Amino acid sequence: MEKSKKVPSFKTIGEASDFWNTHDTTDFLDKTKEVHFEIDIKRKRHLVAVEDELLKKVRDLARSKGIASETLINLWLKEKVANPS
Repeated sequence: MEKSKKVPSFKTIGEASDFWNTHDTTDFLDKTKEVHFEIDIKRKRHLVAVEDELLKKVRDLARSKGIASETLINLWLKEKVANPS
């Protein structure tokens, strides 16, 4: 009998993404359980023009932090609005 595979702990979303890009979730079905949840999506997307080079730098920085560039931009905007100079 083959030893059960273990899902490793991840420090970043990037690590999780890399792992799941090279592994099949069906290999870990014995580690899963049924869950029930509801989703109430009320979030809107707003398009804002950003210089190409600036966006590349933001994406690189967000990737190094293991978060989405949209998340990083929203965090920065919230900080700036809360503490305008």
